[in-house]
Amino acid sequence: MSIEMQLRAMPESEIREDWAWLEEFMGAAGDFDRFQAERRAGIAEVVEYHFPALHEVYKAVYTLRGSPDWELPVFGGSPVHHATYDQPPFLILRPAQVREVADFLAAVSFDDLWDAARPKVLPPFSAFDEAEVKGWFLTHHTDLQAFYTRTVPTGHTVVKAFWY
Repeated sequence: MSIEMQLRAMPESEIREDWAWLEEFMGAAGDFDRFQAERRAGIAEVVEYHFPALHEVYKAVYTLRGSPDWELPVFGGSPVHHATYDQPPFLILRPAQVREVADFLAAVSFDDLWDAARPKVLPPFSAFDEAEVKGWFLTHHTDLQAFYTRTVPTGHTVVKAFWY
């Protein structure tokens, strides 16, 4: 099993704020071919393994700007919890929040983020060259930026799942 954050966009009217329904909906992305087709169609994205550290990269902007928008790309959204709270919640970003994420990601300088975040983010990856690690996070940032930017004009909601 991999550790990842999956994102899927769909019309808000089709989403049920029910943990079991969301588990089935997001679990359908477990079909590799289907999920890759959704990624090519621009309605799905994934950040494997690094999403908690990517959150820290975005958090660096908080000290630069004082904006709370940094929370939205990774761990932002309305949570839908499992009845026992023993599973990660699904997060739902409404269309207005999707626009806020897209605007934030379009406005922020990745190099500025990296410079501010590197002292906290880089140590766990000390076995790797910094340029390689920065490249991983830049790829995640670019992929999320493209995903959210494509989603805005559709007016869709984004559902996020965290698989551990």
